[in-house]
Amino acid sequence: MRISYNWLKQFIKIDLKSEETAAILTDLGLEVEVVEKYQSVRGGLQGVVVGHVLTCEKHPDADRLKITTVDLGEGAPVQIVCGASNVAAGQKVPVATIGTQLFDKDGVAFEIKKGKIRGQESHGMICAEDELGLGTSHDGIMILDEKLKPGTPCAKVFNIENDEVFEIGLTPNRADAMSHMGVARDLRASLLQKNSNIELITPSVSTFRIDKRTLKIDVDVKDNKLAPRYCGVTISGVTVKESPEWLKNRLKAIGLTPKNNIVDVTNYILHDLGQPLHAFDAAKISGKIIVKTVAAGTKFTTLDDVERTLHEEDLMICDEKGPLCLAGVFGGKGSGVTETTNAIFLESAYFNPVSIRKSAKRHALNTDASFRFERGIDPNITEFALKRAALLIKEVAGGEITSDIIDIYPKAIEDFRVFLNFDKTAKLIGQELPKETIKKILASLDIKVTTVSDAGLGLIIPSYRVDVQREVDVIEEILRVYGYNNINFTKKLNATVSNSARTEDYKVQNIVASQLNGLGFHEMMANSLTTPDYIGLSDMLKEEYNVMMLNPLSNDLSAMRQSLLFSGLEAVSYNINRRNGDLKLFEFGKTYHKLPSGYDEPKHLTLFVSGNRNEESWTNPQKPSDFFLFKGYVSSVLDRLGITKVQNKPVASDVFAEGIAIASGNDTLVEFGTVKKSILKHFDIKQEVFYADFNWNLILKLIGSKIKFTDIPRYPEVRRDLALLVDENIAFDAIYNIARQTEKSLLKAVNLFDVYQGKNLPEGKKSYAVSFTLQDSSKTLTDEQIDKIMSKLQKNMENELGASLR
Repeated sequence: MRISYNWLKQFIKIDLKSEETAAILTDLGLEVEVVEKYQSVRGGLQGVVVGHVLTCEKHPDADRLKITTVDLGEGAPVQIVCGASNVAAGQKVPVATIGTQLFDKDGVAFEIKKGKIRGQESHGMICAEDELGLGTSHDGIMILDEKLKPGTPCAKVFNIENDEVFEIGLTPNRADAMSHMGVARDLRASLLQKNSNIELITPSVSTFRIDKRTLKIDVDVKDNKLAPRYCGVTISGVTVKESPEWLKNRLKAIGLTPKNNIVDVTNYILHDLGQPLHAFDAAKISGKIIVKTVAAGTKFTTLDDVERTLHEEDLMICDEKGPLCLAGVFGGKGSGVTETTNAIFLESAYFNPVSIRKSAKRHALNTDASFRFERGIDPNITEFALKRAALLIKEVAGGEITSDIIDIYPKAIEDFRVFLNFDKTAKLIGQELPKETIKKILASLDIKVTTVSDAGLGLIIPSYRVDVQREVDVIEEILRVYGYNNINFTKKLNATVSNSARTEDYKVQNIVASQLNGLGFHEMMANSLTTPDYIGLSDMLKEEYNVMMLNPLSNDLSAMRQSLLFSGLEAVSYNINRRNGDLKLFEFGKTYHKLPSGYDEPKHLTLFVSGNRNEESWTNPQKPSDFFLFKGYVSSVLDRLGITKVQNKPVASDVFAEGIAIASGNDTLVEFGTVKKSILKHFDIKQEVFYADFNWNLILKLIGSKIKFTDIPRYPEVRRDLALLVDENIAFDAIYNIARQTEKSLLKAVNLFDVYQGKNLPEGKKSYAVSFTLQDSSKTLTDEQIDKIMSKLQKNMENELGASLR
């Protein structure tokens, strides 16, 4: 938000430097991010003076140039070569002297230097209005008033305004400070604590009166909840034209482009008092003004010439023929003020903030008016702002007020009531403030004290402070005006050591993140908002489970995600399209589901691997990532967390072409595998992608078991291998489980190190090469013991799997 210092001084008479004022505002919570210089004419016409043309003769070597001698008020006259056809002796003209900086139409500065033009010296430049930035005409040089003295600075002649503008980073809760009056009100409160006797100067509307009652436009408010207060008045006989310089300068200083005197006044009041206004061409209103919602699907063209489709909850300003304006947001093209307008209906209203916010978001409109309405304006300033604007319009556009003020306000919005406890105030601030100081601060903030007791104060909060509705809000107000820097603090440092659980979520996340970083993974964070269209990619996702946004920014961000897969694939696709195809990514995040029993937000850890497993090197040739490498990554996460009592089971999710689930009892810990090509095609991914989805909430419940240590065995281990011929539908898990059941004490490891299927094998058969590691921690195994165990293993494989030695 931009605040003009000159404008601010209309409300509060101060002579502080802008840096001092900026510091005070920042301490108050209105953080000044930058202070910029503003000049109504760029460069401020520094170095441009009034010159008196003494002589004017034709240039001897150029038909279109003239040689003039000009009196600049000091010393001898100077010679200036001029190309303007209207220059003549006896004129008073603006002259840019040597060293003056002027600006071209693109804003690029250039310096006036002494030079020669066709052999004749020139000591300055006689200027046209566009060369000085005073207008757009380049028909000839400017002719000034004959009474002006040579040497008079042109900055004084043209009343160049120099201003300073504060860029304030306004927080959303400070709706009361969205105007120059609001900022001045806060500034005054702070200065009063410094014993500065400063008054807030409120513009007077005492001269407001009805000139005639010749143009009455009735108003019918259909929904008082959406429009609690609505005011209007008609002004006839206005002349729509360019605004006066003072008004244009005010708007330009804060970054607004002047349009015409009527629209400029409404914008001026908006930034002056914080009350949005709207002016309708009275001739374009059929019958009466009706404030209501309209049928869904109604078409309406706004001032930006865009046809919009209205929602049934959009509040509209209508006449008897149809919509005129999207209330509190944007005007309509068919009812706006134009050069032919001679009578207006001026609107000032208080609209429901939630309604305006929804309409603005729904139509992707962010205007100065909606910015204020949706945060909550002062409902008690509505009529005052209307009178103030009407008087200004009469001043700059002429005309007469031709109707009584219509003020529809069936139920007044009441001020808030709060009780302030002195003990709680001291506790929250950390220091006991004198009660008289507290009362003084509250009075400076227009907060009225209704009751006083030893315990505290009964207060009435003005309705424009929509952010102050609780006791803690009042304490915050006291503290920010008193000054955070004025609160004492103790030199004693107290500290406590908390007894936190080892399995706190963030700690476990850090452990796993470090583990994955060591394996070459990079952490990613995706938006929880996504498109609801993704539910069509998997039968596991249900449309009725979607948690939809009430005011989505777009259709692509209108639902909460039911899976982390698709946002991850978006990241994979984004990287591949930028020639970064070797990826290892992981993400911690939640999914969101609307279930019959209520809302559910389970947490997940997901892994994504695609492309080559390592970078290309002459010592390490590239090799694509595969399923078994990815399985190792998944297992390493569980191993790191000490989760070992698990079993494999078929994967339930339909997003995998091939996959495995790892479970603990009946609970699935993780599902992982290769993503279906049909899903990858949706994201334009042509290479294989491996995906794992961990149930993080379940993992947190399982971890926390104590680590057990055993001595390194003193006796050697023995390895024996079997090449088993089995049916092709038999998985290694079956061999592993039979081996574990056959020998539970001495069998330490079972490993599959080769699989063969093809030539020289019977049809429907495959060969598993399996190693068995045996060890006794108390003695060395004998050949007899080893042979007995291996014989038993072989026999059980034959009986249960029909396996035979190859």
